[in-house]
Amino acid sequence: MHKKNAIIPFPQLKKQNSPSNKSSNGSYKPDSLVCFHRTELSLILSRYGAMVAQGAWRDYAIDMGREYAVFSIFRHTSENPLYRLEKHPKLAKRQGAYLIRNHQGRVLKRGKKLNQVLKIFENKLELIEATNSY
Repeated sequence: MHKKNAIIPFPQLKKQNSPSNKSSNGSYKPDSLVCFHRTELSLILSRYGAMVAQGAWRDYAIDMGREYAVFSIFRHTSENPLYRLEKHPKLAKRQGAYLIRNHQGRVLKRGKKLNQVLKIFENKLELIEATNSY
């Protein structure tokens, strides 16, 4: 086999339940990144799709870190995000794992359940009284 066609193996990853990942009380500590679960992404992307259909949003980005995960929503790709949906698992029992920030960084909504936090993006219908003008 030629050198340019050589197969390069991927580096081996640590197994989640390996003895080196065990904490002092015997439970396993996560060594991985915080990310959105499939059910969470389904909720987020269904709301995102509805807003794209209305023409309000056009792009998104997903970032994962050791402390939190972020789903950023953009009107245009080159802009700063309009909204940031953040998942902070460490805050789940205190303030709620999910929060939404606007483009200025202000927290708009915080909660323990994702579907409740996403309600901030639902269209609110207002009653308009008609006047008799004839």
